[in-house]
Amino acid sequence: MPVERLLATPEAEAVVELARTIAEREIEPRVVADEADGRFPREVFAVLGAAGLLALPYPERFGGGGQPYEVYLQVLEEIAYRSASVAVGVSVHSLSCYPLAYHGADAQRDALLPRLLSGVPLGAYSLSEPHAGSDPAAMTTAARVESDGAGYRLSGTKAWVTHGGVADFYTVFARTSTDHSGGISCFLIDAGIDGLVVGAPERKMGLTASPTTQLIFDDALIPTDRLIGGEGAGLRIALSALEAGRLGIAACAVGLAQRALDDAVAYARDRQTFGRAIIDHQGLGFLLADMAAAVESARATTLSAARLRDAARPAARAASIAKLVATDAAMRVTENAVQVLGGAGYTKDYPVERYMREAKVMQIFEGTNQIQRMVIARHLAKG
Repeated sequence: MPVERLLATPEAEAVVELARTIAEREIEPRVVADEADGRFPREVFAVLGAAGLLALPYPERFGGGGQPYEVYLQVLEEIAYRSASVAVGVSVHSLSCYPLAYHGADAQRDALLPRLLSGVPLGAYSLSEPHAGSDPAAMTTAARVESDGAGYRLSGTKAWVTHGGVADFYTVFARTSTDHSGGISCFLIDAGIDGLVVGAPERKMGLTASPTTQLIFDDALIPTDRLIGGEGAGLRIALSALEAGRLGIAACAVGLAQRALDDAVAYARDRQTFGRAIIDHQGLGFLLADMAAAVESARATTLSAARLRDAARPAARAASIAKLVATDAAMRVTENAVQVLGGAGYTKDYPVERYMREAKVMQIFEGTNQIQRMVIARHLAKG
């Protein structure tokens, strides 16, 4: 059923309606085949980019949409309702632009950001490593300064890179000194440079239309002007960016959960047992009611965090709560959607089994939900 949204301006309503229209026209007809075949829908990202939907939360002076996060997240939700893979991809692209937009020097932003926000190139965010996921300070990928001052030589392996092999640029974090937390720096790297090899796509249980790979750097030369925020600023930049990224994933989870709820309700209205629709049986009706409450609660929590961010108020704790609440809700709602469909839900004849597989990873990336609980607890301890 249509989501009842309270948007502040006619412009915001138009943006969300545009996203819904494009998602229905360009994404909905192909999502089942793309997921089944593991095919990355680059054409869809080109359409979203041309419509300005890949740059919504960034300043207009650089080619962004100038939209508040409250609007951007509802756009993500509309896209996730049709394809979690595409919605996560939009969130990741936005995340990959964040370090340059908020921590780059003026000259770097003027030179590079309009191209990144043009809707043509696609970005990826490279923080995790095979043995440094939830603890980014443990990364070993290193960048050493060239003796002739030409730039940095980057070596090491990054893991779990969404858009690996299809991105046009990578925001990469690497160690520039041995200082445990202050020795990490951020670089903006073009795809296809010498010394960069993209690993084979991971064989995932969900989001199969979204490629996830390793990036292997072997003495790749990175120009000095691609260092973002100065040496040693990388960990601070990464944690700041993840606050925004967690809100993006929360919105994706809400969209996915809403779709699972709507599919389950449609099936329960149509399916008959003992002479009446199964939605009229109290046991199943109550299950659907709990699912609806979970979706609405997740949406409200996510938008509340977005409003804090839009008001330039501290939002790190709220972002972690939103990511935790929304992704746990998506997992619960998609699992219950399978239950509503019974044996049919366990087959690939219906998409609810795919929704459940897609929801699982949302509890893991952008910081596992166990990490979110740690973040929230630390904020509580500080008072």
